[in-house]
This record gives sequence, structure tokens and C-alpha cells, in this order.
Amino acid sequence: MNHTRNGLIFFVILVADLWTKHLAQSSFTEGEILEVIPDIFNLTLVYNPGAAFGLFSNLPDFWRRFVLLVVSSLALVVVFRFMFKEAKDDSWSQVALAGILAGAIGNIADRIRFDAVVDFLDFYWGDYHWPAFNVADSAICVGVCVLVVRILFAPKLDEQADGS
Repeated sequence: MNHTRNGLIFFVILVADLWTKHLAQSSFTEGEILEVIPDIFNLTLVYNPGAAFGLFSNLPDFWRRFVLLVVSSLALVVVFRFMFKEAKDDSWSQVALAGILAGAIGNIADRIRFDAVVDFLDFYWGDYHWPAFNVADSAICVGVCVLVVRILFAPKLDEQADGS
């Protein structure tokens, strides 16, 4: 396990996430839109009180906070377990988990400070808008994709390397 590399990846992603959210908050008012690439990409400031894609955002405040606390706590436990048990000898999985952890911590920091996650990246096509997201969300998604690829294909690659 390369702790220095994983720590650096965690730190860079977390700082990038917090810094870009700060820039969005200091540059935009909520709902303001800056068209960057016409018909494809905007910068905007959105506060998402729910989870991914606004999940749980319609719950009463107490229950929304409770559910998100439980879900976030369980997710952190799972990430740490994978990091120190199942994936402890897999470099790619370690990098993916460092990204997932940084993203999760960045979004948890938002929930603590703002009772919502700061989102500002808005991709769209015509009238269809993907839900706004941030650097943390991107790190989590990329990390999960890397883990899925490792789970699906790593055993086959390891078998080929062993000559089986």
C-alpha cells in the first residue's frame, strides 16, 4: 500500500472540491447561470439539501438530516473496510477509495456548514439537464467506476498474469 500517494490523492481532491465550491459561492448567487459551452455546459450555484440527484430532499428536515447522517456514516465504514481489508493490496482500488473518501468528506463538510451540498457544474442537452454536481461527486463516481472495473475484471487479469 502506498499511503503517501493515497494521502496526496485524498488531499488534492478534497482541496480542489472545497476550493471550487468556495469559488462558486463567491462568484454566483443561487440560481445564477453562466453559459460556458452553449447547449452543453453552464456554471451555476445550487444548494442540494438531499443526496445524489436530490434523493431525500423532500423529507422533513429532521428525517432528512438523520437519514443522510446514517447513510454517510455507513458509506464511510464501507470505504474504510474496503481500504484496510478487501482492497488493501490493490493499488487501483486504493486510489479509487482515496477519491471516494475525499469526495464523501467534502460533501459531508458542506452538510455540516450549509445543511446542503454546494453544486455548480451543470451539463445539459437541449432541455435535459443532468443534475448539477461538484468535484466531490465526480471523484465519488470515478472511484466507484474504477472499483466496479476492478471487481469485474481484476480476477481475470490476475489469473492471466499467473499463467492460469
